[in-house]
Amino acid sequence: MHEVDLLSDIIGVMRTGRPSANRMRVGSPWSYRFAPYDGAGFHVLLRGSGWLLMPGRDPVQLGPGDAVLLPAGQEHVLSEARRAARPVPFETAVPDPAGTIEMLCGKYRLDRRRTHPLLATLPAVVHLPTHTGGHARLRAALDLLAAETTTRRPGRDAALAGLLDLLLVYLIRAWFDDHADLGWPRALRDQAVTAVLEAMHGAPDRPWRIEDLAAEAGLSRTTLTRKFTELVGQAPMTYLTHWRMTLAARLLHDTDLGLAAVARRVGYASPFAFSHAFKREFGVAPGRYREDLSRGSAKPAGT
Repeated sequence: MHEVDLLSDIIGVMRTGRPSANRMRVGSPWSYRFAPYDGAGFHVLLRGSGWLLMPGRDPVQLGPGDAVLLPAGQEHVLSEARRAARPVPFETAVPDPAGTIEMLCGKYRLDRRRTHPLLATLPAVVHLPTHTGGHARLRAALDLLAAETTTRRPGRDAALAGLLDLLLVYLIRAWFDDHADLGWPRALRDQAVTAVLEAMHGAPDRPWRIEDLAAEAGLSRTTLTRKFTELVGQAPMTYLTHWRMTLAARLLHDTDLGLAAVARRVGYASPFAFSHAFKREFGVAPGRYREDLSRGSAKPAGT
């Protein structure tokens, strides 16, 4: 079984399309509205100060060098004032080369039909103030990203794409480091739970039983189930089904594989058993799900 990088595996399956970023300098007064979108957004205030405003949440004050990640892509406003007056869409912003505020804003496209519980652990706003120190690699990535957004040197597009991918990992890592006592951050440091997660991710097609997973962890079935559920938020076999269905949905989206081939890839001996499990998770049969995707109408289960 090959070695598995769990965070990279999860982000890779959830991500769709290429990330984007825009660096801009503006002058006072400024107030910009960001519509909700399928993915995660981030902002870095390179120069100046301001506020991040989100409906139903306390305003977040931002200083120079502060970074924020919005994992669920909720609507929000960036403004120079705590109470924004008539914010305009960010897409209509007019740069001001003489402005004293400089920001870097970007988006990651993520598949919202099947949010992974690790990403669901993150709060609506991950705020990483620069004054707290630490996270040296995150700061280095931010510096490189800010530099690449203003260059026209050969390889700029490839560098931006790579740095944006790196930034997402570093933002999540930084939040995990600052909240090491919570479930998923603890799970990824727990040797037994990590062994089970790596086994599932490394071989989702294997006919896993709870006894097999307990052997991977070196624990009894009862102890594994208790510890795994406490840290991951789901029982081991429930998580396995969730991950298999996440992979299946991505295969239905990205490939032309038949249902029998998809079923085998995610550990089901027959298309019938796979279809039954998929419909239980998504509310529609896999064939219908693929048809809806081709028409752009697939929705998360329960909607």
